[in-house]
Amino acid sequence: MLNVGLVGFGFAGQVFHAPVIRAVDGLLLTTIVQRHGPHGPRSPDPRYADVEFVRSVDELLARKIDLVVVATPNTSHHPVAKQCLLAGHHVVVDKPFTVTMAEAEELVRLAKQQQRIVTVYQDRRYTGDFATVQQVVAEGAVGRVVIYEAHFDRFRPELRPGAWREQAVPGAGVWYDLGPHLFDQALLLFGIPEAIGADIRIERDNAVVDDAFDVTLYYPGRRAILRSSLMVQPVGPTWSVHGTKGSFIKYGMDPQEAALRTGRTPTEPDWDSEPPELHGKLITPDATRTVPTLRSSFARYYENVRDAILGKAQLAVSPEWSLDVMRGLLIAVESSRTRRVLPWSAVG
Repeated sequence: MLNVGLVGFGFAGQVFHAPVIRAVDGLLLTTIVQRHGPHGPRSPDPRYADVEFVRSVDELLARKIDLVVVATPNTSHHPVAKQCLLAGHHVVVDKPFTVTMAEAEELVRLAKQQQRIVTVYQDRRYTGDFATVQQVVAEGAVGRVVIYEAHFDRFRPELRPGAWREQAVPGAGVWYDLGPHLFDQALLLFGIPEAIGADIRIERDNAVVDDAFDVTLYYPGRRAILRSSLMVQPVGPTWSVHGTKGSFIKYGMDPQEAALRTGRTPTEPDWDSEPPELHGKLITPDATRTVPTLRSSFARYYENVRDAILGKAQLAVSPEWSLDVMRGLLIAVESSRTRRVLPWSAVG
């Protein structure tokens, strides 16, 4: 049994980490750092009655902990992860890894020196819709892919006063929030791009940080287009994959986040089932057929981390992979700033 400490109990900690960690055999969530909120060693949430709540990372590190999960605002990822690595712990960092390449590289060097794991929480590679896209591409159902579009659109024109992601601070904005997911998925499908062209922008009235992006990854004979906006209604396809034999089109978002928001967990049967009307369509000149959405689970990320710590598996989201995602994020930012398509060698 590996003891897990969670730093940060805001939205990410409460929705994406704590319930998923607790669903994984062999992981025991023992301690949570919650700097604000109810005082005392116990949470008012009955789901975490057996978890100790502390006020600082120092208090957490005084406990017997094997793995620390960092789910704090982006600017604190580097210092918190560094402190935990120096204390001899394995570390999972919520995306994005850090806010600069130098910070990310330092954490990777430090983890190697300490002989500990450092990895980034790429849960969106473990969704049923992406697993289905992977299968369609791998099987050659659409032939050679020439255009791939991944959308993460919503309609939320109002601002959220006080939300740090909407304030003009390093690492804020929708590109650093959703870009790591979409870029990670594209790398899994197609590998490192030759170049990146990006338009990262503000669309909503009075917003002070980016809330939309169109990012194109350039491959020989192929383009991967990553898009997000908070001003899309109705929401169009989430996935569009066009190839030499046909196209795969799918609407709807993976249901895991919505299920977790309502308090459901991966331990429940059919906790994240998707209605058949959201299954994707494979469209060829000869016919159109429905492709049932595969099942997956965010828990698979933590299962892999557990097995990697125990020496039973290779780490799926390796430090080197995390550096590549960080590099892609930064190239896109610079591409948008300079209004130029930049080669992969432009950063790092």
